[in-house]
Amino acid sequence: MSTGMRLTLRIWRQEGPGSDGAMRTYEVEDISPDMSFLEMLDTLNEELILKGEEPVAFDHDCREGICGACGMVINGEAHGPERTTTCQLHMRHFRDGDTIDIEPWRAAAFPVVRDLMVDRSAFDRVIGAGGYVTAPTGSAPEAHATPVPKPAADAAFAHAECIGCGACVAACPNGSAMLFTSAKVNHLNSLPQGAPERESRVLDMVAQMDAEGFGGCTLAGECATACPKGIPMPSIAKMNREYLRAATKS
Repeated sequence: MSTGMRLTLRIWRQEGPGSDGAMRTYEVEDISPDMSFLEMLDTLNEELILKGEEPVAFDHDCREGICGACGMVINGEAHGPERTTTCQLHMRHFRDGDTIDIEPWRAAAFPVVRDLMVDRSAFDRVIGAGGYVTAPTGSAPEAHATPVPKPAADAAFAHAECIGCGACVAACPNGSAMLFTSAKVNHLNSLPQGAPERESRVLDMVAQMDAEGFGGCTLAGECATACPKGIPMPSIAKMNREYLRAATKS
């Protein structure tokens, strides 16, 4: 006798960027509460393949909450009901008989590629605009060659935790990328190694963010609530200060 859950899944299906999409309904059974959400989708896809149907396309890679590749809106919430990545969300957070709506990230700058997959290369271009340092690289320098005060190191590490999953954009009512961009700016601007590009970095990354079509920030706060790595709202205020500082010097 089955002890697993029976679930109704309403999933966004879309063949490609130029195609119309729609929600389609699927039933899955024998879902273990210990499965991850992605393992549940794997189970559905196995059934679809056996029936000769197209499996549901979705992004994933490490499945350990590290890479940021997975991402979908589950019952209206980015990554689902827990503050974690989709791959670390387990089915124990749902109940037998539940209906679950699953959609891709919804943002103008994240066009749908197929089904639940979106193109997040806009993030890559924002990073490329200023996410680097010109300090010499090569062999590892002596550990104390560039002293970094502990508060600066702590701030840099806190912002470096951003994995670029895009949940902040998907959760924001404006589709803003301010939390993501602020994490990348503040990460390097907190360190002495990032000082030579401090002004150009924030100006260039914000300009690229705007060019990608992300919405404006109205400090709604949904971004920080959805962020699986806990990047805080004050990160945005810190980047705004960096921007004003750089703008007045340029």
